[in-house]
Amino acid sequence: MRGLLTSWQFWALGSAVFAALTAILAKIGIKDIPSDFATLVRTAVILIFGAALVAMTGQWRSPSTVPANTWLFLTLSGLATGASWLCYFRALKLGDAARVAPVDKLSVVLVAIIGAAVLGEKLSGRNWVGVAFIAVGAVLVALK
Repeated sequence: MRGLLTSWQFWALGSAVFAALTAILAKIGIKDIPSDFATLVRTAVILIFGAALVAMTGQWRSPSTVPANTWLFLTLSGLATGASWLCYFRALKLGDAARVAPVDKLSVVLVAIIGAAVLGEKLSGRNWVGVAFIAVGAVLVALK
């Protein structure tokens, strides 16, 4: 069990499961409210959950000990996350969850491209074929 909990695959699969639940639960939850308000509620819940998790696991650090570069990139990441969530909830309000979620997952394709171009990450030819399949699959699912 210890090996499983230190495996990136285990946590990535958990992320996928919870992302799927996010789409379905959000689609149900935004039925009677504006999508931006729904994003605010979800963000507040995440903030409280994150704070509780940090407190319970003893991971709190004094903000003054966090390097400036870390602050910059986590702030930019937070802004990107907020923009992503606003777009995602608006798309869910307007479209079917079964079509919105796969288009949202085109982020996988963009991460592969940007990861290779900016971070110097290496993907094999087989990996790139998989990335292409993800892209084609997302487009096919999104079509009516």
